Amino acid sequence: MLTFPNAKINIGLHITEKRTDGFHNLESCFYPVGWCDALEILPAQELSFHNSGIPIPGDSQNNLCLKAYYLLKKDFDIPPVWIHLHKVVPIGAGLGGGSADGAFTITTLNKLFSLKLTTEQMQQYARQLGSDCAFFVENQPKYCFGKGDEFDEIGIHLKGKYIILVNPNIHISTAEAYTGILPHAAEVDLKEILKQPIAMWKDLVKNDFEKNLLLKYPVIANIKHELYQYGASYASMTGSGSTVFGIFDNTIDLKQAFNKYMIWQGELL
Repeated sequence: MLTFPNAKINIGLHITEKRTDGFHNLESCFYPVGWCDALEILPAQELSFHNSGIPIPGDSQNNLCLKAYYLLKKDFDIPPVWIHLHKVVPIGAGLGGGSADGAFTITTLNKLFSLKLTTEQMQQYARQLGSDCAFFVENQPKYCFGKGDEFDEIGIHLKGKYIILVNPNIHISTAEAYTGILPHAAEVDLKEILKQPIAMWKDLVKNDFEKNLLLKYPVIANIKHELYQYGASYASMTGSGSTVFGIFDNTIDLKQAFNKYMIWQGELL
């Protein structure tokens, strides 16, 4: 079975509280985008994992696809599988690519072996893989809170808008991103602001990670500035960086303008 785990962007991101378990509470709007990996899972005689495309650092046994398989294997008598992941979405880029791979493994195994898991059950398995993973089970725009694994509906309508994502090939670890972050209550009601026309977002919808990271990596700040120069209605770094996105009212091709970087562009759904 072949699937295409997609990335997401954060529209607004506020770090609101340090938790007693070492994690942070946050609030954000997660929105799926079309930049995708390719994931194929087939029944096999023995379990195996293969990857191509962008090299994945670390021991392959720690890959979220395998971790997702083992999670379900504990509770269901599923056979071994052959997993091939072709990695396209950049790693450590604030796009949730690895989280999507893990979540799509859960949803694919559910279909492949007719496990009949509910959405809520699949989300619960996904939460054990990582904070962003559960979002990709439904894979719909959501207001996210808690560790980023609790959801509420959000009135945001971007269908038909055009998005450009620019990744400057900078890997930012979660630990680096949180250095210097001082959690605080959000100054604005994100859910209410995102109901407003996108032209009003520029000075109100913020990503708390930008304050330090745009100073540390001027190239990220330059990309954001250039996207506005090219006419973006709204531009921001996504997640903990380093990818920056711009949302445009109309189709625009900026591949040449950002030809030094990884770039994806397409319509929002």
